[in-house]
Amino acid sequence: MKRRFIFPRSLQYLIAIADYGSFTRAAEALYVSQPTLSQQIKQLEESLQTLLLDRTGRTIRLTDAGEIYLRHARRAWIEMDVGTRAINDTQDMSRGSLRLGWTPITDHLTCCLLESFNSRYPGINLSTLEMPQHEIKDAVIEGRIDVGIAFTEPFSTKKQAGEIDTRILFEETLCLAIGNANPLAGGQQKEISIQEFAQESLVLLNSNFALRLQTDQYFLKHDISPRISIETNSLSVIIEMIQFGPLATVLPSSIVRTQCGLYSIALQPEFPRKAVTLITRTDGYKSPACMAFSEMASKWSTRRLKGIPRRKLRPCPLAESGYQVENQQTKKRSKIKTTNSKKAT
Repeated sequence: MKRRFIFPRSLQYLIAIADYGSFTRAAEALYVSQPTLSQQIKQLEESLQTLLLDRTGRTIRLTDAGEIYLRHARRAWIEMDVGTRAINDTQDMSRGSLRLGWTPITDHLTCCLLESFNSRYPGINLSTLEMPQHEIKDAVIEGRIDVGIAFTEPFSTKKQAGEIDTRILFEETLCLAIGNANPLAGGQQKEISIQEFAQESLVLLNSNFALRLQTDQYFLKHDISPRISIETNSLSVIIEMIQFGPLATVLPSSIVRTQCGLYSIALQPEFPRKAVTLITRTDGYKSPACMAFSEMASKWSTRRLKGIPRRKLRPCPLAESGYQVENQQTKKRSKIKTTNSKKAT
């Protein structure tokens, strides 16, 4: 339902008198009595302590003060109309903004959710900020972001329980992720023991991030002294290093399934399952965009497993089969080049 803005009646009357040049015609146009209109203008002049209209001639004219005041009244009319339409736009989601905070892991796990939201509501300006886990909670509580997506279990402290709402979107299984250059990639191993895991050279996120904290807890619980070769704050860097080098890392299984040239190996004992959680404020104003995103996230999470490709959609150049295809194509191009050279001779 479209809203109509409320403009002060006395200003409406002043604009109408200026447009029609007459109290009578202005009253007719506004469907009010002339005495009512005159009384409103008189009260406006009294409140401003100045005359706005010159009533001495045969026609009504604006005084100098009236001319100045009318310009501002017209501008106010336009601004209030624009403001009302802007509110209507936010309600029907044709305009608005949404500030989202997430971790490097939830970035990869939920980016297709953002694509769906943007596709459905292209007028919403979606701003994302990648940040460590603990900063997401604080940013939501302080109102610096509207929605957070975290890689953890729902928060349970008394302070947070009263200030934020948490909703589990889905759970994830962590695994060892390797590339073709890792010795384990050549075998048929589907899982490795805790002792074998301890021998792997790892590239991990730094200790500011939830995935690293969860990995460190696993190390501590099973008395492992990990061989950490590289630490970084970029998940994209980690994925690229695994694709092209012998290092290994710990990632959610669904990320491994969707990345070219990565393979997953289960660990025994298994990593505890972790939740990808939506975080919003309990109290305070929630914009239509925030509420629409939360609703879409809930529906998307139930369809998510169907949308995760279990296999790469095309031959991956980083996979063993990809190397074979590339070599065949290289040989074919070389053969064609040689044939053409002979014809030219």
